[in-house]
Amino acid sequence: MTWIRLLRLILGAKGRTRLGFFDESDLSFVVLPTDLDFNLHMNNARYLAVMDLGRLDLVLRTGLLPLLWREKLKPVMGAAQIRFRRPLAPFQRYRLRSRLVGWDDRWFYLEQRFERQGTVLCTALVKAAFLKTGGRSRPADVVGLVGWSAPPPPVPAWVSGWKAFDAGLDKDMAPAGS
Repeated sequence: MTWIRLLRLILGAKGRTRLGFFDESDLSFVVLPTDLDFNLHMNNARYLAVMDLGRLDLVLRTGLLPLLWREKLKPVMGAAQIRFRRPLAPFQRYRLRSRLVGWDDRWFYLEQRFERQGTVLCTALVKAAFLKTGGRSRPADVVGLVGWSAPPPPVPAWVSGWKAFDAGLDKDMAPAGS
């Protein structure tokens, strides 16, 4: 089912409004039987798969995709912090809202929210990058492809807090003696 959603997203992108770099993508979905876990609500892994589609929509509708192909850049997710608030039941309609909140010298930070009838069901903060041959492309270089030359806007405090948490995990997980 993810492939069908992917094709629908790609084919429908041309008819949708072009997005600015900090505009919000808003996609509609329905919970299908293939999305369910044994508790008969949307599987945790399916949230991540649908979030991929939200980020792809941003890439398509900002006009970044042809530039990424030209530069041979591949999008990757580095980490995600997800908070599940309410479940999604079979055949419920929901919206995924995705937006770029900022970047630093290594990562892009995106907020993604699942909503139903104005209620937030799940929130996620994602850090992502673009890989090139030989390593990671600097976010400033990627945004430069679309003509952005100004410094990045300051990230919200909640992103800064997560960055500190994430950096702490890196230190705690380092092998002994390093």
